[in-house]
Amino acid sequence: MRRPTLPPLVRTVLIAAPLILLAAGPASAQLESREGIALRNDIYQLQQEIQQLQQQIAQQGGGAPTYLGSGAAQPGGNDLVPQLLQRVDDLSEQVRQLRGQVQETQNQLQQQTAILSKRIDDLAFQVQNPGAAATTAPGTTASAPSGPPAAISPPPAPLGANRAPAGKPAAQAAPPRTAEAAIREGNTALARRDYRAAETAAREVLSKFRTSPRAYDAQYLLGEALQGQRQYPQAAIAYDDAYNRSRKGSHAQQALVGLAASLTAINERKAACDTLSKLHAEFPHQSAEIRETAETLHKRAGCK
Repeated sequence: MRRPTLPPLVRTVLIAAPLILLAAGPASAQLESREGIALRNDIYQLQQEIQQLQQQIAQQGGGAPTYLGSGAAQPGGNDLVPQLLQRVDDLSEQVRQLRGQVQETQNQLQQQTAILSKRIDDLAFQVQNPGAAATTAPGTTASAPSGPPAAISPPPAPLGANRAPAGKPAAQAAPPRTAEAAIREGNTALARRDYRAAETAAREVLSKFRTSPRAYDAQYLLGEALQGQRQYPQAAIAYDDAYNRSRKGSHAQQALVGLAASLTAINERKAACDTLSKLHAEFPHQSAEIRETAETLHKRAGCK
């Protein structure tokens, strides 16, 4: 008995459609938009129809199938094949378009990140070299005085204060100060708006406990303290350093908001808008407080 053969168009659908479906997977998996969800639904439905078509062909020994995606029977099997081929072409075109949109968005984000990094580097140079402000390009703002005010050193201890009384053993040395204690004191000072004390505590952790996990908290605390003192150029650098220490850390979103606020304060509106775009791109799900602050900064910086 001669084995029945499949019609050429049916074989084309059965061979080409799974390849299209596999190729569409990576692009649609990157999208959470309505278009991406609709495309995945269409691909899933087409996959189900192809599987049922394969089952009917196997059951009928290669005869023309009568199934259509809507469930209605067709008098001629050849009507289904052109419809499936057309749907495969349409889905393939949608996949190409969505891939182009994803690539374009990624390129825009990379360009904004590069521009923002360049502006932060220029700002850091101006803060560290106040004399260079006179040679900056027209339209840029002069930087604030370099460096924070020096911390006031405690008065010397009275003569003989560290000496133990004669005949008595020396007092036990105080336990060493920890990074946790310094951060706790800095946050307490920040809560009562003692920004200089908060800055001192943050710099203590950054200088003595550089490898400690609390150095990340200290970097963000430094940005908050400098912004509270209206030292906006230094605050912008501190916020940017805090974000770069951990771009998915607990202070990442707040650091980007603080960076945008500091840049807006020194009239770096383009860089502030790029920072807000980065915030929305990397953190689409934000708390109500951060979202409200970002919207306020968006209007204040005149972002489009």
